[in-house]
Amino acid sequence: MEPVAGIDHELIQVSDVKEKPTEPASIPDAGRDIRRPPPTRDLAARAVAAGAALATVAAGLAVRAGADGVFAKYAGSALYTVLLCALVAFCAPRARPLVVAATALGLSWAVEFAQLTGVPAELSAHSTAARLILGSTFNAPDLFWYAVGAAAAWAVHAGATRLSR
Repeated sequence: MEPVAGIDHELIQVSDVKEKPTEPASIPDAGRDIRRPPPTRDLAARAVAAGAALATVAAGLAVRAGADGVFAKYAGSALYTVLLCALVAFCAPRARPLVVAATALGLSWAVEFAQLTGVPAELSAHSTAARLILGSTFNAPDLFWYAVGAAAAWAVHAGATRLSR
C-alpha cells in the first residue's frame, strides 16, 4: 500500500471502532415520528372542532327561530359552510385553516351546483335530513354567502391556530 500524503497510516483494528447503538430502545424517540404532533394535540383540535360544529348548529337554530326573510336565508347559507369547516377540521385536525376553508367552500358549491340536476330536490321530497343537507333548488346568491361563511370560519380558525402556538 502506498502512503497518501496527510493521512496517518496506522493500522486500525476492528475492535477499535465503537459501534453506534442501533436498537430502538437505545435510540431516543426511535419509535416516534418527530414530525407528527402528539396525539393529544389532535384530540384537542378535534374537541374544539366538535364544539365549533355544535355552536354552529345552535347558531343556525337560533337564526331560524329568531329571524326570517333574507337575513335568515343567507345567514343559514353562511352557517352551512361554517359547519362544513368545523366538520373538515374535525376530520383533518392538522389541516391548515386555508385548506379547511377552501375544502368546505368547494363542498358547499358542489352541493349548490348539484341542485341544478334535480337529484337533491327528489331526495329532499322524501327526507328531512336530505332537505337540510342538500337543499332542493339552486340559488346563485348562496354561492356568495358560502364564501362569506368560509372566510369567517377561516379567520376564526387562523386566529385560534396562531394563539395555540
